Amino acid sequence: MKLTLIFFFLISFSFGQVVPPKLDFELKNELDEILKYDQIFREYADSETDEDRKSEILILTGFKKEDLDKNLWNIITENDSINIKKVEKIINKYGYPGKSMVGMPTNITCWYVIQHSNKIKKYFPIIKAAGILKEIPNTNVVMMEDRMLMYEEKEQIYGTQRAGRLIINTSGKEDFFNFIWPIKDVLQVNELRKQAGFKTTVEENAHNLGIEYKIFTLEDYKKLNLKVKN
Repeated sequence: MKLTLIFFFLISFSFGQVVPPKLDFELKNELDEILKYDQIFREYADSETDEDRKSEILILTGFKKEDLDKNLWNIITENDSINIKKVEKIINKYGYPGKSMVGMPTNITCWYVIQHSNKIKKYFPIIKAAGILKEIPNTNVVMMEDRMLMYEEKEQIYGTQRAGRLIINTSGKEDFFNFIWPIKDVLQVNELRKQAGFKTTVEENAHNLGIEYKIFTLEDYKKLNLKVKN
């Protein structure tokens, strides 16, 4: 699935936006910069990002191609670590910076950073409260809920999360297996997705994630011959 670089949307969006007068623009600018670097390296990693766009990203980030290609995921991991520390300080000071404080789509910056961290469980109550107050979209809330459940090796609810594992296949060779993480109620998942605000079915979402949707249970997962055991 093509990952749209939200930072550039922020720039174009602002020209036609009627901005509420009470926004904290200093905080908004700080969050926009955080979101830029949360997304830009992931866009580079996206298989659908063309070479012209990758060249632009190299210029924007100041990296040489060979260095970024070689160290991309180490750079992403390091950047995520820096960003979560920044976001924690912001949340400790302001609470969750939602749309009434920083506008849209800057209001999902902290969501992205937390979603890419190992601190989802800690901050999910804050994310859920922000969703109830309409400070962030409900779809973001339930995506984080699904990811939290996946990290706990529990069934997800809305079918938003894909997973990948290095396995030993039936031929005895290493293989990378991509799948939609097990869903709690496969018969009702599309209705639950609709109620949560999604416009796509679980099958369409899987396709957008580059996976053919097949029902895959926790029991199926436990039977995988994992190369690296949990």
